[in-house]
Amino acid sequence: MRQVSQSNIVIAPVKGKKRRAEFVDLGRQFALREPHYVPQLRSEQLELVDPDNNPFFGHATVELFIAFRDGHPVGRISAHIDHLALELPREQGMGPGTGMFGYFDAEDEEIAHALLSKASQWLRNEGMNRMLGPISLSIWEEPGLLVRGQDHSPMIMMGHHPAHYGSWMESFGLEEAKRLYTYDLNIVQEFPKLVQRIVASGERNERILIRPIDMKQWDTEIRTVLHILNDAWSDNWGFIPFTEAEIAHAAKKMKPIIKPNLNMIAELDRTPVAFMMVLPDMNEVLKRIDGKLFPFGWIKLLGWLRKPMGAGMRVPLMGVLKEFQNSRLASQLAFMMIELIRRNATADYGSERAEIGWILDDNKGMKAIAETIQSSINREYVIYEKATSES
Repeated sequence: MRQVSQSNIVIAPVKGKKRRAEFVDLGRQFALREPHYVPQLRSEQLELVDPDNNPFFGHATVELFIAFRDGHPVGRISAHIDHLALELPREQGMGPGTGMFGYFDAEDEEIAHALLSKASQWLRNEGMNRMLGPISLSIWEEPGLLVRGQDHSPMIMMGHHPAHYGSWMESFGLEEAKRLYTYDLNIVQEFPKLVQRIVASGERNERILIRPIDMKQWDTEIRTVLHILNDAWSDNWGFIPFTEAEIAHAAKKMKPIIKPNLNMIAELDRTPVAFMMVLPDMNEVLKRIDGKLFPFGWIKLLGWLRKPMGAGMRVPLMGVLKEFQNSRLASQLAFMMIELIRRNATADYGSERAEIGWILDDNKGMKAIAETIQSSINREYVIYEKATSES
């Protein structure tokens, strides 16, 4: 692709393993400037942009760019097309003509606009008439730009961005398409009496069983979870189903951090109908090892993985089969899983807080559950959009 120059700015595509490493390292340099940034494992970040190791590339076309000013790297961005997203209805947020951008970092507003313009131009050349982002790279990885919550560190698998990035996107002409929330929850205190009565009623119901994930049947269990997820979320804004390759990849990557007594499947008449996934916040140990496995970081990481004492807990995913949604049963199952996990997290790991999310701004059911258990919004992310012809 032809390099584009704006004044003394040159934006070049990233080609090859060495350049991808430079792309990742540039993002790490920007992240270090943020006071509450948590250093991530470099190997994991490299894998996410590697076509040979991230199954997202199996259904996507991706271009990475680095911006240079006077020969020095000053920003980066991805432009990508998820071909599964093109098949979805436009009213669900994606649809025909929708391309995406992500991995956005910039030294200043001029660089930001040059990068966004480059991504828009690339998407337009690929036949896309709309750009959506930041989404890095999959909607299941790091969607949205952090616009509230920079005053505390993110939990596992959550993006963290400086506040001024939002103003640069808006000055470029991007507009809000969707807002995502995370909710902070004190899990030491018991839930309100109403929730306790709902949980107690469910525990007396012989048709309902809340059980931990069976690690001996891990491959089967993760497929059960993702089957429920694909059904439960199928009408949600931005939903893109997991492929078989992504299911296998997720099963392999997530197994080391899964604690069975924190991850529940709800059965009705012995049939799985709902699940809740909870991950101990690995960012807490990544802080202590500065995101480095060597020379001794791996020892601390392995010790933490065995028993993550005092860890915060994140609820990244939960779902109830569509046929039961908007029913009393759906909220009852959710409260039962949350309560059982709360008990286990405090008793077994000494945990004190959890974070639920992200939750779409129009997901009334999940917002109602979050508010009923007295959690409060602590982080907000925005996904922006703009017609590529306007760039």
